[in-house]
Amino acid sequence: MAKEAGFAFTVTVDDSAGSGRDISNDIMSLAISTPRGSQDITGLDKSAVERILLLADGQVTLDGAFNPATNMSHDVFKRVSTTSVTRTVALAISGQTLSMEMLFTDYALTRANTGELTWSAPAQLSNGTAPTWS
Repeated sequence: MAKEAGFAFTVTVDDSAGSGRDISNDIMSLAISTPRGSQDITGLDKSAVERILLLADGQVTLDGAFNPATNMSHDVFKRVSTTSVTRTVALAISGQTLSMEMLFTDYALTRANTGELTWSAPAQLSNGTAPTWS
């Protein structure tokens, strides 16, 4: 398979009622991380570090342009501060999809001095299932 640019991502996020909404058009950038913990198990008989892998994690930060239209980004995130619901986040590109159950921890709005109104929404893995691309 050829290498590809990061064009044409599809980003679907559940709203507070659990309905998946395609908010791809509102998102200007995103960051995805699927780190693993590690434990140093180096014995006194070693001359280099020895480690084992621990639990998997997942984090996503979405950044976008404010859109108050029904079922778009503001509608999806406006209840982050008042509801504690797990939301399915599905990121799809080139036939590959990463789906994770996540908790959004913030919905931060920024109004720049030039007039742009943007938002950022970070999320963390919530259900104990390791993130896996399919």
